[in-house]
Amino acid sequence: MDKIRVIEVKRSVFDDNDKDAAALRSELKHRGVFLLNLMSSPGSGKTTTLIKTINLLKDKLSVAVMEADIDSDVDAKKIHDATGVKSVQLHTGGMCHLDADMTRQGLNSLDLDGVDLAILENVGNLVCPAEFDTGASKNCMILSVPEGHDKPLKYPLMFSVCDLVLINKMDVAPYFDFDLDKCREYIKLRNEKAEIIPICAKTGEGIDKFADWLINQTKQWKDGN
Repeated sequence: MDKIRVIEVKRSVFDDNDKDAAALRSELKHRGVFLLNLMSSPGSGKTTTLIKTINLLKDKLSVAVMEADIDSDVDAKKIHDATGVKSVQLHTGGMCHLDADMTRQGLNSLDLDGVDLAILENVGNLVCPAEFDTGASKNCMILSVPEGHDKPLKYPLMFSVCDLVLINKMDVAPYFDFDLDKCREYIKLRNEKAEIIPICAKTGEGIDKFADWLINQTKQWKDGN
């Protein structure tokens, strides 16, 4: 019997995407644009968090937003109406993630001249988005209290690729038996370098700390650090 040729498609796809992501990151560095890739599961509060944060930032940084979803333009409209910043909606054609090429297409649809901070709100999913490098300067994720403090144990890759973890909906922690200390411990097991900021997008708790983090990261990026 003839030998069957086996092609490692998944590895090839990841390798090609990693090259595209590195090239995009280099281009953004040259232009002085800091790109944040924001990930989470659906319903964690990404859009509400962004609205509160952008309204704190927009007098200090020029911000533009890309909203990624399988369908609809609801979030892009929310961002624009609530903040006034430039926003575009990206439809993924049924895919549960964005890769570097998709991110580039989104950035090309924005006028990046004068933009300091571009934010990509990735598709709501704790698995697929973590597997693909988008070319972002930094990765951030939101874990909401109702999801449980054990999620870092169940979705290790997502937590391992993130530079910052926002723990949202802290106002309801007492009703969900959410153990913040345990959550911190589990996150550090996956990624000891990850920064952690408890927040509540509804009340505004911790949003100023997230805004300060973005300002500092953007400045460091522009300064070449």
